[in-house]
Amino acid sequence: MSYNSIDKIIKKCDKQSISFAEAVILDDMYERKVSRDDTITQMGVMWDAMVNANATYNRKQFSKSGLVGSLGGIMEDYIGSDKSYCGPFVNDVMARALKMGESNACMKRIVAAPTAGACGVLPAVLTACYDHGQADREQIIDALFVAAGIGQIIAARAFIAGASGGCQAEIGAASAMAAGALVSLRGGTPTQIASAAAIALKNLLGLVCDPVGGLVEIPCVKRNVIGSVNALSAADMSLAGIISMIPFDQVVDAMREVGENMDVRFRETGLGGLAATPTAAEICKNLKTK
Repeated sequence: MSYNSIDKIIKKCDKQSISFAEAVILDDMYERKVSRDDTITQMGVMWDAMVNANATYNRKQFSKSGLVGSLGGIMEDYIGSDKSYCGPFVNDVMARALKMGESNACMKRIVAAPTAGACGVLPAVLTACYDHGQADREQIIDALFVAAGIGQIIAARAFIAGASGGCQAEIGAASAMAAGALVSLRGGTPTQIASAAAIALKNLLGLVCDPVGGLVEIPCVKRNVIGSVNALSAADMSLAGIISMIPFDQVVDAMREVGENMDVRFRETGLGGLAATPTAAEICKNLKTK
């Protein structure tokens, strides 16, 4: 897509009286020289893959390292517990985020949204909304275009890879995409979508990428949960009328600056942060002896 600024999308929406999703759809049609049906169909394929990945989760399957597996099932069993602070819907979102992250670690088919390491965030919130009757397929497809537009801008202005900018570029970007998508499902304006995305990304600004043993497992899988819940809170704040004082495009620019100045130890090398703790060293030692 050609967009490198959310401000450009908002202005196009205002000028042509179209939705955020429509602005992205039209741009994709022009960029790839395809019909509307082709564009919608392709996004539908992405959605079906997300749904299937959630449905085929196997709580008995563990990653090759043995470090992750069953977490989604454990969280699923907890849904509706009288001990829960978050309640059934948020607990379900958390379970779905864990399931998707674990499925990635188990080499199952997932949708990089925008990356494999952050594959649980967007699918978790959208499949939950769909299954809980909060949105139909057509609305979900539109929301996915909103998410795609946000992700494209982050990729164009900064980066979406942990190796380039830390986990803020992966979970942070995914959370911003999910927050914007959620606002669109509630009929939020393009400005509210941008504000939700900005709030979500700001909340995770500076998050490092420190995978234990260089595997996308610890702490990556659980960070998908944080990205999902962060998206929910950012969306609700924006829908309530709370705005981000720093515009989304500037938040992305700030994220790029932070990422470019982040020590290489905190950019997916597995040399710093949690990956450099004594427990992590012990885990890696045991992995080498298996």
